[in-house]
Amino acid sequence: MTQTKVRAAPPPASFDISCETLIIGAGACGLVAALSAREAGQEVLVIEADAVPSGSTALSAGLIPAAGTKIQRHAGIEDTTELFAADIQTKAKGENEQALVHLLAGNAAEAIDWLAEAHGLPFSVVTNFDYPGHSRRRMHGLPTRSGAELIDALRTACESAEIDIICERRAEVLFHEDILIRGVSVRRPDGGVETIGCDRLILACNGFGGNRTLVDRHMPEIGGGLWFGHDGNRGEAVIWADEIGADTQHLGAYQGHGNVADPHGILITWAVITEGGVQVNRDGQRFWDESQGYSEAARAVLSQPGGEAFAIFDDRIAGIARQFEDFKRAEAIGAVHKSNTITGLAQALGLPAEALKNTLSEIPQGGTDGFGRSFGSTPLAAPLCGVRVTGALFHTQGGLRINDRAQVLRKDGTAFPNLFAGGGAACGVSGQGDSGYLSGNGLLTAVVLGRLAGRAG
Repeated sequence: MTQTKVRAAPPPASFDISCETLIIGAGACGLVAALSAREAGQEVLVIEADAVPSGSTALSAGLIPAAGTKIQRHAGIEDTTELFAADIQTKAKGENEQALVHLLAGNAAEAIDWLAEAHGLPFSVVTNFDYPGHSRRRMHGLPTRSGAELIDALRTACESAEIDIICERRAEVLFHEDILIRGVSVRRPDGGVETIGCDRLILACNGFGGNRTLVDRHMPEIGGGLWFGHDGNRGEAVIWADEIGADTQHLGAYQGHGNVADPHGILITWAVITEGGVQVNRDGQRFWDESQGYSEAARAVLSQPGGEAFAIFDDRIAGIARQFEDFKRAEAIGAVHKSNTITGLAQALGLPAEALKNTLSEIPQGGTDGFGRSFGSTPLAAPLCGVRVTGALFHTQGGLRINDRAQVLRKDGTAFPNLFAGGGAACGVSGQGDSGYLSGNGLLTAVVLGRLAGRAG
């Protein structure tokens, strides 16, 4: 629902409270920015609309791509920022601004190593399967491979640094005088309003996936998909941008996902596909090249009868997927069906058994199929597994244009002196639509731009 009260206005004569650096949003971007700003000696206040910090980060697997980290080298993985940047741009078909690609790829390793060394986050690299589009294994995550664990770890680090985080405060009015940002007004749970003045403002309030009006305007093709992001993504940054003359870019870009257990609403890791699994429709037939990626899978799945599909894999692959808490939860509640026979699995999923048998028998192990997907030499074997899935919108990827200090740019290319943005509030590097999303792009912009915005004095 559109927040009609979100607007920009001249500042009041005085503010209820004031701070040096104000951060809107306590997801990964906001918390990283807070840690970075505090390290730079700034007085920091974070405001969060929810009762506890969570954001889109808590709904994700919490994996951050980075090239050339100490953690990668310790795992014996050779990688470079140039290769990482090339992978990002290749997936987006060259639609990204090259400077932004280099900025993110070039600063990701430092951010990961800093979080690990300065704040004790126990990152490790996912080494037992590959993510589409990444030519090296560079996805860094915490032990449970859970975004909720990442948020908890960042929140703990902020508490240790004595950073103030005030929850249940939703920002509504952005106060500015020409190109200078003076502060915001926030609404309390009781309906009251407080004003907060600041010397600098960091927008870490994510995207606009929860704003149906903006979604229908900028990305109508995913409008019918399940909204799987955080409901707090209401588009304040984009709305304010229009009012103060900030530049935006690629507002039609988004990350979808075509492997969400339905009706359970649990993310099924794309590892079940990359390791040799397939998707079939309700007729038991495959319908696309699944190796393209999970973001474009959302549209592919939604285009099938009933807007549904079925992920088919085996217990070997399930063993890999169990490193993710979401998958273990899906198994625990019965979303993942298992059978020793194709017929048994078909019956459990409500699929035509003969059609499913034919589909699985046509997988060219060690070869390439008619869709252009190449398969490994290990065939699916009993026991087989299956999950009914649908397509979903996870978060938007377009947003405010920023420079190399994460300062928000005006339409003429000059920067607002004291306004910064990161994460979903800023334009990412996923091109112009859904197919440009490379795994981890969302948290890449959150962590790297949060780090840069926080330390920019």
